[in-house]
Amino acid sequence: MGMVDIGEFALSDREFTRIRQRVYKIAGISLSDAKRTLVVSRLSKIVRALGLPGFDAYIDFLDHGGSPADDQAFVNALTTNLTRFFREDHHFDHLRTHVGELIARPQRVGKGGRPRLRIWSAGCSTGQEPYTIALALLAAFPDLGRWDFRILATDIDSSVIARAAEGIYPAGELNGLSAQRQALFERGPRGEVRIPSAAREVITFNLLNLMAPWPFKGPFDAVFCRNVAIYFDKPTQGRLFDRLGEVLAPDGFLYIGHSENLQAVSKGFKLVGKTVYQRKSITTARDAA
Repeated sequence: MGMVDIGEFALSDREFTRIRQRVYKIAGISLSDAKRTLVVSRLSKIVRALGLPGFDAYIDFLDHGGSPADDQAFVNALTTNLTRFFREDHHFDHLRTHVGELIARPQRVGKGGRPRLRIWSAGCSTGQEPYTIALALLAAFPDLGRWDFRILATDIDSSVIARAAEGIYPAGELNGLSAQRQALFERGPRGEVRIPSAAREVITFNLLNLMAPWPFKGPFDAVFCRNVAIYFDKPTQGRLFDRLGEVLAPDGFLYIGHSENLQAVSKGFKLVGKTVYQRKSITTARDAA
């Protein structure tokens, strides 16, 4: 394809290949040829700040002299974060039904002998997804305040995790939401959107590379992994979904993005709703009953 040059740094085919290989090895992210201009735009800032002559020198630096913080900056620059509150809201309708059933018949016991509820937002970006989960469930089920209820929110990008943990957003983040949903949020002195403390207190934000070992075993009653797998190739998608199945409770649900197709890459799940899945062994047994 030749060189891509949108400024002081040009990206050769060889350099693009090295960058693709490195981000795939570290994070499982598959960069298509269409991402070349994005790569130049985002990495040029880092190359310039380091005082390096170009992308080859940058990859050499990462390979031989870079720190973990330099690796993190590399990954942060190449991840995409598009999210909003109540995105694909049919998922939250389904989750409310699921949690309502769990409240009626608690399945697991947590701290202090209280009923246990665990949800994982995998690829949480700047936090709109886990905050939506918390706000929707706490509004629907006030009794959850007496449960051992926790939401784990993770992302590979350290910069978005830091922003998510603040729980403060521009006023425009609520555009398009109904008045009823907007009422779930608080407003700051300058009109900014703030997440109520009750919702913030049930969420733990952690940095996590989904390709690395996970420091937990679950089980999770629900896992949201939406619009994450689209950045992986099919073998990587299959491995990820299989691992998600291992930490999902037998009666739990997996929620994925509208443009993702789990059944094309994993045989361990059954479609039970619009982009909602359950472990096949459980649903098969129920179907046969």
